[in-house]
Amino acid sequence: MLRWFVFVLVYGILSFYVLQALRTVTRYQWVYYLAAAVSLLVLCNFIYQFAFGDTPGRVLSRPKSYAFGFLLAFLAFELIAIVFLFSEDLFRVVSGAYYKISGSSDAFTLPARRRFLSLIGLGLATIPFGALLYGMYKGKYNYKVLKYSLEFDDLPDAFDGYQITQISDVHSGSFDNRKEIEYAVDLVNQQNSDVIFFTGDLVNNKTEEMQPWASLFSTLEAKDGVFSILGNHDYGDYVDWESEEIKFQNLEDLKLLQKNMGFDLLLNESRYLEKGKDKIALVGVENWGRGGFKKAGDLKKASATIAENDFKILLSHDPSHWEDIVIHDDYHYHLTLSGHTHGMQFGIEIPGWVKWSPVKWRYKYWAGIYEEMGQYINVNRGFGFLGYPGRVGIWPEITVITLRKKALT
Repeated sequence: MLRWFVFVLVYGILSFYVLQALRTVTRYQWVYYLAAAVSLLVLCNFIYQFAFGDTPGRVLSRPKSYAFGFLLAFLAFELIAIVFLFSEDLFRVVSGAYYKISGSSDAFTLPARRRFLSLIGLGLATIPFGALLYGMYKGKYNYKVLKYSLEFDDLPDAFDGYQITQISDVHSGSFDNRKEIEYAVDLVNQQNSDVIFFTGDLVNNKTEEMQPWASLFSTLEAKDGVFSILGNHDYGDYVDWESEEIKFQNLEDLKLLQKNMGFDLLLNESRYLEKGKDKIALVGVENWGRGGFKKAGDLKKASATIAENDFKILLSHDPSHWEDIVIHDDYHYHLTLSGHTHGMQFGIEIPGWVKWSPVKWRYKYWAGIYEEMGQYINVNRGFGFLGYPGRVGIWPEITVITLRKKALT
């Protein structure tokens, strides 16, 4: 209860401060009262959803996600406005004190807040506010196909030009627009890749979230098949289950569902992709993550039936596995495909110029292609969304990677 009281108090102070600036810039009182009412409504909805809603605890339902998203947008507006407005108010206080000390005025008075500076502050604040609202309305379905070509000295000849499509982090429990998902699935198939890899987090928590979408995702097709692994959310660890037996059954149901969808789920095991006499070893591990995430992945077990000199592709959901374990392994894993980070669903990317997201403070390898010790990883930005029901700057991704045999020089 105390945390809710503190939260409401802080939010109220921030809102009141910003609303005073709004009162400065408009002569129409109804604008001020409307803004105050909307701010209060957003706060009340957030408290209701997280304290009294149908899904208490850690489960992020759609109503909870949208309550969080709207609150985040308002907080972003208030914080940006306050940074600007507070600097002006500080100047006003200093100016008033100076006039008092210098004897220029018999009584201490503050200069009036200037209307145009309030307009600038509020105007700047509308940028993140509008971006976050756009991210909830359109950004989360703004699918991008990102294409890469990677060269390897020891790629088997028959696989020169072999094309991979990777998707990750579907989070089907967050979907709210079937038409957009149909478009995205069709976009995956349009790539006409040789193989499709899905690198974990099919659901937010429960297998039932995927049931309405299973028939759609079962239409994914590639010449050499669709292969998948589990992500941290697939295990149902973020739900307060009635019993361990029910939790176990949920995971078994998810495995069966993937099989029925035509996905070949790799659970610390391997397969061979073959073209004529040449082959590539495909290795898939269960989730292994740093910092409290499940460590069910067993790289040694998964690679037990492949040879050291095989060309290897590894599917591992969390890129921290690659950083901490994979690149230091005795086996050389030529290409690892991961996801997990979502690029935090927020950032700025201008190809060739800027690539930034706050998630970089948690993950060294958080989006795109990286190379270490002669080994590559692609960290997919994710197909779906979780928590904040949108994306800003870091768009949902379909990755297409073409393998090339490096030419002799």
